[in-house]
Amino acid sequence: MQLKGGESRLDPLIRKNPFPFYRALREKDPVYYDPGLDLYLVTRYDDAMTVLRDPITYSQEHGYQDRYANGHVEELAEIMNRDGGGFIRDIIACDPPEHTRLRRLLENAFTAHRVKTLEPDIRRIVIDLIEPLTERGSCDAMKDISAPMTARIICEQLGFDFDEVGTEKIASWTTALLAQIGRMQTREEMLENAREMCDLQNYIIPRIREREASPREDMISDLVHARLDDEERPRLSFEEQVSCVRALLIAGNDTTAAALTNLMLVLATDPELLDHLYANVDDDRLISRFVEEVLRLQPPVHGLYRTAMQDVELGGTRIPAMSQICIMFASANDDNERFEDPRCLRLDRSNAGKHLTFGAGIHLCIGASLARMEIKVAAQEIIRRMDNIRLAVPLEELDYLPTLATQTLERLPLTFTRRG
Repeated sequence: MQLKGGESRLDPLIRKNPFPFYRALREKDPVYYDPGLDLYLVTRYDDAMTVLRDPITYSQEHGYQDRYANGHVEELAEIMNRDGGGFIRDIIACDPPEHTRLRRLLENAFTAHRVKTLEPDIRRIVIDLIEPLTERGSCDAMKDISAPMTARIICEQLGFDFDEVGTEKIASWTTALLAQIGRMQTREEMLENAREMCDLQNYIIPRIREREASPREDMISDLVHARLDDEERPRLSFEEQVSCVRALLIAGNDTTAAALTNLMLVLATDPELLDHLYANVDDDRLISRFVEEVLRLQPPVHGLYRTAMQDVELGGTRIPAMSQICIMFASANDDNERFEDPRCLRLDRSNAGKHLTFGAGIHLCIGASLARMEIKVAAQEIIRRMDNIRLAVPLEELDYLPTLATQTLERLPLTFTRRG
């Protein structure tokens, strides 16, 4: 791609296939001011790491909050306070020292023991979803596998009744919340999203109150009753509890579903790779390497935001204080200075795990180990049960949701046969 000046990640053609755009920026303008988004895109791996390792100069809290709701925050807050139990910020995106306290409290819900004990239940959920589909011979991978799988898993973890909530409601809640940081919603869309956010909080709040009185074996109980020793505020406040449960519901659902759908797109478009995986499906190490390469190659989150708290030079570009930047994880993962032949999926890549799909530094995704395990289990069961996986539509007909933060396929029609 040749840069002519004035290009924006908002462009529908760039949004559909942003990698040539990222490559051009890395070569010519690695910290690029995007006029359509009014922020700087950080596209090289080393520059991304500079930002991720310096949470003081590059504030995540300001990066999320300064342009939250895309200019409609006051009206959104009024609606939430009136109809949704309160306007509660995404406190999980805070800066140190508050971040340190919240991170320690959240870790109670993501111990290695808890993640490991979830694997049999996750495998059961995946098999229950895939088995009926194998007789049909076709499906929409996002609608029929990824979205219901991750929705059911996060509901079970949190202690929600999946049959009561359902995939569509979780999808609506997810879309509404992501729109507040996606920087593309109109006022009309904000009003619809606000209704969904009120519905979500009106569902969460009574369940938090229930766990306060009667703890269960679920993540909400872990969060509500988590305590730190020798702290001025040893427990999460009510607002912090709501914000954390809301964040876990969305983060544990949308990005993992997007990642799994991207993995199935890779399976459907690379028959040689698929044959190799059929022959080695019981090799846990190889399947794990495959998952890591897909996470690097097609990350579900393409970029997240920071605010420069002072004048700073990055990648040869002078960034004024209080400017917004977007760390382009997908571009960093595609940087040939870090990953040889980056657009090629290589199962023998020695540094595949160095990708930035889950971030780095103090804001490394707290649920990364759980997401990896979910995707690996799903990949194994899909490969074991579905043969001849192919796209049911031309590749160019696939579309992504209109948001900068994530790269989520709207649908992924597949055909296949039952594997013996």
